[in-house]
Amino acid sequence: MEAIEELSQLSDSMRQAAALLADEDVDENSSSSSSSRRSSTFLNVVALGNVGAGKSAVLNSLIGHPILPTGENGATRSPISIDLQQDGALSSKSIILQIDNKSQQVSASALRHSLQDRLSKGSSGKNRDEIYLKLRTSTAPPLKLIDLPGLDQRIMDESMVSDYAERNDAILLVIVPAAQAPEIASSRALRLAKEYDAEGTRTIGVISKIDQASSEQKALAAVQALLLNQGPPKTADIPWVALIGQSVSIASAQSGSENSLETAWKAESESLKSILTGAPQSKLGRIALVNALAQQIRKHMKVRLPNLLSGLQGKSQIVQDELVRLGEQMVQTAEGTRAIALELCREFEDKFLQHITTGEGTGWKIVASFEGSFPNRIKQLPIDRHFDINNVKRIVLEADGYQPYLISPEKGLRSLIKVVLELAKEPARLCVEEVHRVLIDIVSAAANGTPGLGRYPPFKREVVAIASAALDGFKNEAKKMVVALVDMERAFVPPQHFIRLVQRRMERQRREEELKNRPSKKGHEAEQAILNRATSPQPAGQQTGGSLKTMKEKSGQAEKEVQEGSALKTAGADREITAGFLLKKSAKTNGWSRRWFVLNEKTGKLGYTKKQEEKHFRGVIILEECSIEEVSDEEEPAPKSAKDKKANGPDKGPSLVFKISSKVPYKTVLKAHSAVVLKTARIEELLQEDQNVKRRRERYQKQSSLLSKLTRQLSIHDNRAAAASGWSDGGGGAESSPRTSSAGDDWRSAFDAAANGPVDYRRSGSNGHSRHYSDAAQNGDVNSGSGSNSRRTPNRLPPAPPPSTSSGYKF
Repeated sequence: MEAIEELSQLSDSMRQAAALLADEDVDENSSSSSSSRRSSTFLNVVALGNVGAGKSAVLNSLIGHPILPTGENGATRSPISIDLQQDGALSSKSIILQIDNKSQQVSASALRHSLQDRLSKGSSGKNRDEIYLKLRTSTAPPLKLIDLPGLDQRIMDESMVSDYAERNDAILLVIVPAAQAPEIASSRALRLAKEYDAEGTRTIGVISKIDQASSEQKALAAVQALLLNQGPPKTADIPWVALIGQSVSIASAQSGSENSLETAWKAESESLKSILTGAPQSKLGRIALVNALAQQIRKHMKVRLPNLLSGLQGKSQIVQDELVRLGEQMVQTAEGTRAIALELCREFEDKFLQHITTGEGTGWKIVASFEGSFPNRIKQLPIDRHFDINNVKRIVLEADGYQPYLISPEKGLRSLIKVVLELAKEPARLCVEEVHRVLIDIVSAAANGTPGLGRYPPFKREVVAIASAALDGFKNEAKKMVVALVDMERAFVPPQHFIRLVQRRMERQRREEELKNRPSKKGHEAEQAILNRATSPQPAGQQTGGSLKTMKEKSGQAEKEVQEGSALKTAGADREITAGFLLKKSAKTNGWSRRWFVLNEKTGKLGYTKKQEEKHFRGVIILEECSIEEVSDEEEPAPKSAKDKKANGPDKGPSLVFKISSKVPYKTVLKAHSAVVLKTARIEELLQEDQNVKRRRERYQKQSSLLSKLTRQLSIHDNRAAAASGWSDGGGGAESSPRTSSAGDDWRSAFDAAANGPVDYRRSGSNGHSRHYSDAAQNGDVNSGSGSNSRRTPNRLPPAPPPSTSSGYKF
């Protein structure tokens, strides 16, 4: 029984391992019945046999209580599945029935009569509905017993058997009555077991009703041949056990003490010894059946263990890689949260500067705006129209007044330059706008490229919002600055400017006169090159343009970064409208709700909606009529001691909670509320990890813990199985020696003699041990002939076994 309990724990570990490999959720502390429901288990035992073979009696013997109906009136007509759990705290007479997490103590007779009633009601027609019971006792091993109807019944077909027998891990219990042992080769139950388990690794043969065949020597001889592995070839690789099947009924009749079951099982073993005098004692009785079940289950588990262990090792590596990718678990302290926030901000800043300095991503567009777009806009200005010679003359004449050339034309030229420079303000503003858009894109790209920010989406959105708001401020300042620079140039035009204009004009006229004598195409190209060189501010600009083109081609091949939506938005011509999320305190529930607030600085109104998509405000506050004051955050824990107060400093930091109330005491601010309390998000609230990532990490951590535990447990069992296998290969061959010592046709003479020949009692001794069984097997004579009637002389010197009662059958 202890071996079955150990195998039950191993089976649960292997089931959890299979569930983990199938990527199912497994609770480490759950039992095998309540966690992952898998279709197969090593602890399923399916009883196969004809009507009257004693299947129910054999299963009753395993349970320890006469629960299943037996006899002619109790024939099984529907599959009965009994899920057994062992509870050592119960007495040997107690049976606990579990239904839907409820437990009820019942008696064996009540359960038997209930099953008999259900079977009798469903006797008409084909009833394939399974009857399921979940029992807890102290006598039964932790197995799941399945009692199928007789194979020779009309309701039985191949599909019903395959539903239970095809499960790869279920143990097949082939039950044959002792009277039918000579015809075992034609047994339908054995044939079906061979179809579903050709290698015999999960099949056990049970010969029942030995007491009813005690007077039939032919049947007993065939039973002994099967127990000694000398039966037909179909039965050679199957362990066989002999049972009476009435030990439970005997115990029920003698239920005077707690040890009645043990007494009945011992009585059953003694009775079997007296009937099958030549059979091994290790294959007789209920205890032998439990041991055979344990050996077959262990053998089948041993085959599956290596594949499971190798799968667990591969799964462990996958889980560890996923945990590394997901990162460590987030700290919960305020200091740790601030440290993480500062570190993430530094990473974001480094990534942002990297985009700008190296031109990574869209960083090259900043240089392209200054060296490409801005000069092109300047060139598109109508400068030629303003500096047309007729226009210049007109302006100079207007500047001279009523007496032409009375004064210098400098005043007219200055006014002309001021007008032209005024045109440069709009390209300068557009250049600022373009650079601002590029920087906004870089902010989103840098945020997406910072690995740590991806773990905290709220904090990521806040960082993007803060950076975007800062860039908006820089944009406004830059617009004012470029306009001021243009105004400075307009206000101060030095005389050297006019001198340079005259010099350039004279130089241009001279080059034009020189090129008039070169009408060829080559001369025209040279002239164009000189003009371009003369008008170009510096030759390095062409190299810059080439590098920009290369950078643009590289950038065109890259994928576009997904822009992260900013949590703080601005609108209006002068950016006077600001919108964002704030927490609003509810007067009814005293809780906080997230609302979308819109502030108009010009009108001094603050409105809010429940969702950002709503078009109509749920309420509007006129700020001119209200006073705003900071209030303490009630959720913030106060310092516990004077030492904490000293550590926090004398000055309290700015509060994140503020209250809006009317300046007139009796007036309401919003709807029927005299005051509205709002709060901004804390850094701890922003640094909230993505719940999906958190759940995945917790799941992989649980899987990692369970994988290490299961790998350790299964490795221990695998090592034990290997050690036991090595020990049995070295010195445990006595069990199989009878089969190997006999010739290939020994089983035929045994069964022919049992079926046709007379029985000779003259060579029988007191203990009933066959000389032919013992001499060839125990003395190592592997060349013993099947047709010889003479006794063999032992080749070794151990004492000769006692004479046999059935030596007339030369098996």
